[in-house]
Amino acid sequence: MTNNKGYQRKLERREFIRKAAAGTLIMAVGGGMYPLAAETVNQQLQNELRSDGKIRLPPGQRAVEGLKHMGGMPGSPSTKDFRLKVYGEVENPFTINYEELLLMGQVEQEADVHCVTGWSMLGGRWSGVQVKLLAERAVLKKNANFAIFESHHDFTANITVKEALKPNVLVTNRLNGMPFKPENGAPVRSLVPDLYFWKSAKWLTGIHFVKRDMPGFWETRGFHNVGDPWKEQRYG
Repeated sequence: MTNNKGYQRKLERREFIRKAAAGTLIMAVGGGMYPLAAETVNQQLQNELRSDGKIRLPPGQRAVEGLKHMGGMPGSPSTKDFRLKVYGEVENPFTINYEELLLMGQVEQEADVHCVTGWSMLGGRWSGVQVKLLAERAVLKKNANFAIFESHHDFTANITVKEALKPNVLVTNRLNGMPFKPENGAPVRSLVPDLYFWKSAKWLTGIHFVKRDMPGFWETRGFHNVGDPWKEQRYG
């Protein structure tokens, strides 16, 4: 019964977030029913805390209902064409296809994502393989300090190995039980929920572990090298 109640609370919370993002929340005032302004909802979310003590909605962000298409040059959305190369400062480099990726063990987690342009999608259910598990299979060398996500058309995004090995960092293939749309990274993208969303590279093709940092596509064009939403690290 406790588990059922906990699951019901999660469903209710997810529906609250969905309605908040869509601007359709209703509250009762003096016997009448009135729409709850999106700005008021966002203020409420900014007062909500995560388990690590950070506010749920970082400064300068507003909740939206779904992922927005933020551009980029896509690769093939076909799972048959997918290959992921894990290499660099590792003992056992390897390349796997889509079916092999799924066999590594899928996890599902709830995570918020925050775009540098100011929108946040809250409460998404992401499915995929932990980057930590891929790194364990590759066996990182001691001098592997950074992980570079690689995508089609030479797009890259850099994060520290410490960030990459967090349990909430995924190579993800589904959102809310559905495959990604082509514009959102199909068939597979990375997920780094504690950094701005450009770090979660779409149309993923590789994870390159390196000794020295290699700033990626946006980092070399003026964006912050780390990209912490709670510190508003938008630009370098």
